[in-house]
Amino acid sequence: MTHRIDYATVAPEGYKAFGNVYATLQNGSVPKALVDLAYLRVSQINGCAFCIDMHSRDLLKSGLAVDKLVLVPVWREAGAVFSTRERAALAWAESVTRVAESGVSDADYAAATNEFSEKELADLTYAIGLMNAFNRFGVAFRSTPAAAKA
Repeated sequence: MTHRIDYATVAPEGYKAFGNVYATLQNGSVPKALVDLAYLRVSQINGCAFCIDMHSRDLLKSGLAVDKLVLVPVWREAGAVFSTRERAALAWAESVTRVAESGVSDADYAAATNEFSEKELADLTYAIGLMNAFNRFGVAFRSTPAAAKA
């Protein structure tokens, strides 16, 4: 796969604006590890190799067990591996990411509001929206994952 353009270099203002949202979320109301888990699931759904590679590495560096990491795509079948809060975040990430296909169900919203405050849910949704945008850049411009550079 051939890299197309370096969007961060050719359009730095837009990249900086997205980066500011990313930085805000790193210190937001939702723990970074949970945001990173949502980032990974969104990136898996969207097929962004660059982001899957980056978020997997981030999660491993933060101490997430490999056993848990490999089960993210099938979290619904993983039983107690994921906490109730993590399952609510992953369901919300999937629902918001697939909004054009199926809308956002009342069940997913109820599960999310049972686990997250309004501020946390807003921040989590910002994170999901941001990652959906970054995935589109990564896929459209064929960003090269670190693993492919090694």
